[in-house]
Amino acid sequence: MSEPQAGASSPHLDEGEREQAADHSSPHPLVIHEVVREEGEVAMERTFAGLMWSALAAGLSMGFSFLVQAILQGALPESNWRHLIASLGYTIGFVFVILGRQQLFTESTLTAVLPVLPVLTRRDLVTFGKTLRLWVIVLLFNLIGTLIFSALLQFKGVFDPEVTTALSEIARAPFSAGFGVTLVRAVFAGWLIALMVWLLPSARSARLPTILLVTYTVGVSKLTHVIASSAEAAYAVVTGAATLGDYFGVFLLPTLIGNMIGGISMVAIVNHAAIAPEIEDSQSSD
Repeated sequence: MSEPQAGASSPHLDEGEREQAADHSSPHPLVIHEVVREEGEVAMERTFAGLMWSALAAGLSMGFSFLVQAILQGALPESNWRHLIASLGYTIGFVFVILGRQQLFTESTLTAVLPVLPVLTRRDLVTFGKTLRLWVIVLLFNLIGTLIFSALLQFKGVFDPEVTTALSEIARAPFSAGFGVTLVRAVFAGWLIALMVWLLPSARSARLPTILLVTYTVGVSKLTHVIASSAEAAYAVVTGAATLGDYFGVFLLPTLIGNMIGGISMVAIVNHAAIAPEIEDSQSSD
């Protein structure tokens, strides 16, 4: 079942003007679903080496969210508005990853959401197995990338003392709440980041502002993202401010569960259900 294009039923427009109207209209939800689903299909068919290096690069890139946030925080005076400015730094890693087409868990081109659509569409064990393979590879090497970045921050004299102090302060954030609170924060973060997947196909030239707006919302709300916050948590472990037990039990487990609940149930499943009847109508008419 197709939706009429913008201008298609406007008798006062000539053919060229109707094409211009169609070019400026928002994509049909079914088109957005297909774009996102196809991204998931492509990601699932990548080789182990391709996924590994792309995921490692994404983990390293996400470290800059941690670093730039600390640079901004270190340059600002103590105040109740400092967090509002410093959170702009949180967006940087996401910009690098998304525009650089790197593989990031729960992100765009990305993995916790996109493979779910092929699974919901195909509903077979082969697709489910490919999805699990993708999740495991990308999550593992994303986390390794954040650990490497955090280790690189240990070199003395590279950054000013106020930046190093800010790094230590920010690194405590992933451990600041109990299991339940961290999980709920992660649900909201996964929800927002996955929602960005659906916004980008229709964003066109506004892709950068869309990325900045969504990820700033996550950062300024102090929500927990399994990869962005992993750079902070790994830094705390490397500096001795937290233990490996804290990393896995207090941070990683509730954040991973929450991000997947937010991304998969709140976005992928709900949005797929919204257009499932149209998909069935289209298949039955073929």
